[in-house]
Order: sequence, then C-alpha cells, then structure tokens
Amino acid sequence: MIQLEQSLNHQTKLTPLLKNESTFRGLFIAILIISLWAISLVFLLLVNISQLKFWMLCALIPWQTFLYTGLFITSHDAMHGVVFPQNPKINHLIGRLSLAFYGLLPYDKLLAKHWSHHRNPASKLDPDFHDGKHITFFAWYFHFMINYWSWGQIIAITFSYQFANLILHIPHENLILFWVVPSLLSSLQLFYFGTFIPHSEPITGYVQPHCAQTIDCPVWLSFLTCYHFGYHKEHHENPHLPWWRLPEMYKKV
Repeated sequence: MIQLEQSLNHQTKLTPLLKNESTFRGLFIAILIISLWAISLVFLLLVNISQLKFWMLCALIPWQTFLYTGLFITSHDAMHGVVFPQNPKINHLIGRLSLAFYGLLPYDKLLAKHWSHHRNPASKLDPDFHDGKHITFFAWYFHFMINYWSWGQIIAITFSYQFANLILHIPHENLILFWVVPSLLSSLQLFYFGTFIPHSEPITGYVQPHCAQTIDCPVWLSFLTCYHFGYHKEHHENPHLPWWRLPEMYKKV
C-alpha cells in the first residue's frame, strides 16, 4: 500500500511533464493492446486447428506471444504512472487488468518489486537481479520467476484451464497452443530483452547509477522484439516516458 501511495504521488508529479501529450494517447494505446489480445485470444481458442496449415500456426503463435508481451508492457507503464497520468486510479486499474489477463499476477506486489528494482539496479536489493550463482540465462530466468509466482496463482491458472476445457469445451490443443505456449514464450521474451541482456554486467563493468545497457537495433526491430523494452538505459534514465516514446531518447544518443 505504501508503494502504491508513492507511485500515486510520483504520477501526480508526472502530469506536468506529459502535458504536451495527447490526453488520452496512452490510455488509447493500452486499451488497443488489451482489446487486440482479447479478440485474438477468443478467435484462436475457438478456431478449428485441423483447418489451419502449419505455416499459419508458425505465424499465429508468435502473434499471440507478441500481444501477451504487450499486456505486460502495459502493466509496466502503469507502474510508472504513464498509461493515464491524468487519473492515477484509472492508470493503476489498467495495470491490474493487464497483469490479471497476463497471468493472474498481483499488481501491488509487482509494483513494489519494480520500484525496488529501479532504486537498486543490479544489486542485492534488486529483486530482478541474480544472486551471484544463477547468472546463466535459464538459471537466472528460473530464479527470477520464483520471485513472482506463488502456489495460489498456479492453482488459479490450473482451475481456469480446466474450466475452459471442461465447462466451455475449448479443446486442449487450442488452450495449449494459443494460451499456455504464448504466455510462456512471452515471459522468456520479456526476461531476455528486459532483464538478462540489459542488466548483465558488461566486460567494462556497470555504468552507475542505472546499471542498464541498451540493445542497439533499429526502431522497427526494437518494437518487434519487445515494445522498445530493449532501450533499457533510456528507460532507466527516463522512467516517466511510456514505451512508445523511448525511441526518441535512443535517437538522441
């Protein structure tokens, strides 16, 4: 609760910084991502997979993964108060909905951990950082995920899966290919582009105070890989900017 109050105060300070923005641009983008994810998921859960060709599956799974990643990025921006700075309650409501749709994740818990990450990047106080032992990709990934998952969430997701299959009669194939697999791939995508690469210690050592590196790539590729989350140095230096404005900072370097 204290962390949420701090975030609300921070968001109030952001409003003047974003006064030149279209009032509803951030909210519109957030609703667009959530809507695309929901419409796409419903369609894919109801589609007859036997009528799909293999190349279609190869395109649809990455597409749904990309939309799942968009859900988390939306919730991340809400944690920074930039989805709808003019109304903190609506801003955090969007964040909660996005995380609930993403994987029944607790918004307040992640909000507190994320602010701790920004205050103490790449340190023992950083909840997203490795412990000095789990430094390889998968070791760090599993260590990272343990901090954000609970048995309660796993039970709730299992119940949701069984309900969708047994009560709504959605085939296992659809649930696995378009719900389970995209969400798991999305977590790998977010971790790789938003934590592992940006916060792995470079050969020359960390640059204080943010200890964050940027993945140098064209703007179009940055968007496709992780909604510009790879422009991580720019994000830590400008946490008041939404994901879609990070290329502006990247181009200024």
